[in-house]
Amino acid sequence: MRPLILAVSVLLSLLLSEALLAATAPPRDLTGWEWRWGDSPRDASGTPAWLDDAGSGEWRAIDFPSNPPGRAGQEHLWLRTVLPEGEWRDPVIYIYSIDLIAQFFLDGEPLYQYGEFDDQGRGHFAGWPWHMIELPEDFAGKTLHVRIFSDYTDIGLWGEARVMDRLDVLTMIVHRAWDDVVISAFSLLLALLAGSFALIGAQRQSLGAVALFSLAASTMILAETQFSQLLLDRPLLWDSLAAAGYFTLPVGMGLLLTHWLSGTPQRLMGILWRLHLAYLGAALGLSQLGLVTVASTFPPFDLMLSITLPLMLALAAWHLRRLETEQRWIIGSFALMAGLLMADMAVAHGLLDWRKVPVSLGLLAFSLAIVGVSLWHYRRTQRQLSRLNRHLEEQVRERTAKLDCLVRKLEGFSYEDPLTGLKNRRYFDELMQHEASRADREGAPLSLIMIDLDHFKQINDQYGHEAGDSVLMAVAKLLQDHFRDADVVCRMGGEEFVALLPGATTERAEARAGELVERVRRLTLHHGDQALPTVTLSCGVATYPCHSREPIALLGLADKALYQAKYQGRNRSATWSSLAAEPLPPAAAG
Repeated sequence: MRPLILAVSVLLSLLLSEALLAATAPPRDLTGWEWRWGDSPRDASGTPAWLDDAGSGEWRAIDFPSNPPGRAGQEHLWLRTVLPEGEWRDPVIYIYSIDLIAQFFLDGEPLYQYGEFDDQGRGHFAGWPWHMIELPEDFAGKTLHVRIFSDYTDIGLWGEARVMDRLDVLTMIVHRAWDDVVISAFSLLLALLAGSFALIGAQRQSLGAVALFSLAASTMILAETQFSQLLLDRPLLWDSLAAAGYFTLPVGMGLLLTHWLSGTPQRLMGILWRLHLAYLGAALGLSQLGLVTVASTFPPFDLMLSITLPLMLALAAWHLRRLETEQRWIIGSFALMAGLLMADMAVAHGLLDWRKVPVSLGLLAFSLAIVGVSLWHYRRTQRQLSRLNRHLEEQVRERTAKLDCLVRKLEGFSYEDPLTGLKNRRYFDELMQHEASRADREGAPLSLIMIDLDHFKQINDQYGHEAGDSVLMAVAKLLQDHFRDADVVCRMGGEEFVALLPGATTERAEARAGELVERVRRLTLHHGDQALPTVTLSCGVATYPCHSREPIALLGLADKALYQAKYQGRNRSATWSSLAAEPLPPAAAG
């Protein structure tokens, strides 16, 4: 299957990116957890007293911080552990999910909060997203406290809790979600195909049920995958969509089986899917009115589904010998999906240890069986199906290409300026450390040019920020063309840029800066059909070892030289000298 081939190629590219980032420490699960029921009293300053309660005997050990024993109606839980040591480039705490809202404290100081707590320490359900909590550089060995409120059936952290590098988290999310996203796209396309034939064909009830089930499956899979949070950070919206898709699944399946059965099994199947339809309407309606939370609608549905799913299978088995071969395939794939759904429910309610149940694979098997049946019933319309299949393949390729593009963007988002495409300040800081060390070690020259557009604020004020963005992008393109391949140009922020020239002497850097000033002066600028006035820029040049014994000091020296160029009238380049170190009046800025 072509989408799977494309998926493999994307995964290989991600594995290559991980190899390039091998300098960072591997993920470390948070262990050594302790817990205690209740909510902490406050001291005179309003700080929770349990943050400074190291020797209390109330804390008890637990393997994973979820659903400690003896809850007995408790809605508040405190957890603590000591964060591990490790050399992470950009350390974060990754948590799969939280039941339901939480506050995190590191070494007694607030670190992160999800959800809103009232004066009684209670709050409302805010969704079940994954969490990426930024850590300070000196986090190792410090105590992490977690304050949790939950009026749900579960309480605590859920699934996974570990320290990782930020980029590793994003890469892991894409890895895990890839199959689900592809299956979701496949199910959506199947829904469109079945819906189209339901409008023009004779088997409207069967194909309509297929379209409904496939649409529900696609919605549920996409909404439940962690990748959805990268597309739109709206946890409650995704949980509502997941609930709608999940609650609709037995309705679509019941409609399909009702059409195949007869007599008493048909009447009983009709009762079952109508019961689920009533629950779907009531649950979504009450949650939208704010009378219940989306979270509270899942446990009753799970209980109902654990009864109705076996009944649906039993009714289908009653007529199994009377069904056609392709219909038996669908019943078999439905049984597989039902088993995975039951296993997922058992994990969700703590009856099984946490693991990722591949429900999407069961739905994929079901969808593939549906495709086979659809082709079987419409074998006399092969030409129409061929045209639609070609269109669907194009849709899958387009969606896969978009996902591939997004993966590449995620790999480089930490170091790229989204407007100009140049490297950003974070990339420059790391590169500067590396090049400074190399220049110091090898005794090679290293030049740095600070670049700032003159009076750029006037462009924004007179023509608007979109026109200003057009100017920045045009100048950035010119900068990329102007400097050597060995040189690196970064956007520092606003209208300020920096060029790092390894191996360049002062004379060479001055020449490049002077040529750049002249090229920008001649640059023709447009925003849409509107001509923009010409712009100028000022440059400040500093070189190691000519101007400093420490290469790392070049940024500050070039910045002072830049202000000297501003003070001398702008539209020029200045090289750092002792005169540049003298204080300049404020008018030199801009």
